[in-house]
Amino acid sequence: MKSSKSRRSTSAAEVSNITIHGIWLLLEDREYFLPFRHFPWFRDATIAQIQNIQVMDGAHLHWPDLDVDLSRDMLETSESYPLVWKEG
Repeated sequence: MKSSKSRRSTSAAEVSNITIHGIWLLLEDREYFLPFRHFPWFRDATIAQIQNIQVMDGAHLHWPDLDVDLSRDMLETSESYPLVWKEG
């Protein structure tokens, strides 16, 4: 009998650049820009926290140090996922 552990994909995610405006993320063969105004969880994070990404099942990204989860669909159509979070 095989274990039913969560499967991780062989997909790779890499932070290719961090600017004052946001993060450039390379996921497989596509690059995404995550502006801090749409993805505020990364604004005050350290470089090490931002670079610590786990890719699961090819379409799910998890930043364990920040407790942030995003899907590939959220990256491609962020306007379909309005933020509830408001800056205090």
